[in-house]
Amino acid sequence: MDAHYSVEGAILTGRYTPPTHYVFKIESFSKLTKAIEDKYSADKFDAEGFSWKLSIYPTGDESKNGKGHISIFLELDTSLAVGSDVNVTVNLFVFNHFEDKYFSFQGIYTYIYIYIYIYIFFLPCTLVRLIYFNLVNNNTDGRVRRYHALKKTWGIAKFIDIETFSNPQNGYLLDDTCVFGAEIFVIKSSFKSERLSMMNEPSTYFQTWKITKFSSLSSDTSSGNFGCYNWYIWLYPDGTGKSKGNSISVFLCAMKSKIPADTKLFTKFILHNQLYSQDNYSSGRVEFLSLAKLQDPKMGFLVDDTMIIEAEVTLLGLVMKE
Repeated sequence: MDAHYSVEGAILTGRYTPPTHYVFKIESFSKLTKAIEDKYSADKFDAEGFSWKLSIYPTGDESKNGKGHISIFLELDTSLAVGSDVNVTVNLFVFNHFEDKYFSFQGIYTYIYIYIYIYIFFLPCTLVRLIYFNLVNNNTDGRVRRYHALKKTWGIAKFIDIETFSNPQNGYLLDDTCVFGAEIFVIKSSFKSERLSMMNEPSTYFQTWKITKFSSLSSDTSSGNFGCYNWYIWLYPDGTGKSKGNSISVFLCAMKSKIPADTKLFTKFILHNQLYSQDNYSSGRVEFLSLAKLQDPKMGFLVDDTMIIEAEVTLLGLVMKE
């Protein structure tokens, strides 16, 4: 798994307050450089409900183009399930003994010298040197970083160049001793997350419901159960809601106790009574069929006070909360 890293580093304003979560002091830094081949990983520490490890490359991580610099990386040492992630703001520091401050690195100031010849009337050309400071934005600390099962390390390959770090006049390495630090702030998400899992081979279920003595029905009624989720047809013979007294209302329902918690069914179904049909992904229709059409003997929906409602349900997938 490759770590994400920045290309350059530049000192930002220091602060007196130590890093919030971890401080790592190295004594005899020169001996450590000779003793290890590439990196030293410090002991894990806990922050924001997770475990972390700080790794230092005293001579730079050459695989990430960090040669000639000190490379520093922060690894998530907590197992994550596939599909889950942790979004954090990461700040990495080095201590300056002379200023008694911790400095963070987030980019490089590049000096660009541009020579411009300016002609003023008949005077000899004057050479003007303009110096621009360009802050290069890099993949460094202080930004939001996303850790997940396949990407558990972030850091800065060119955290600070070795020449600057090793110069005793700069104050980062004093008496062969230096101090690094890290702080991590987890960004807690409050968004709703769902996952749709489609069926490889969707199953279709059928139900035929014969209703006799329709005119004698005084309240809503339902058919028997069918299918893996105990679906049933629910009928309001005199309608419900805005269709009350004008139409019959027909719905397809499932037994709630059969559906796992935090799960919804993604289905396609057809409800029809002999000659009339409705095809919809919703749960049914309030205005399924007008009472005038139902009771018209020429239409053939109600024969000998008997009607038939059929249902065809195809389970396409499951929608689950994450």
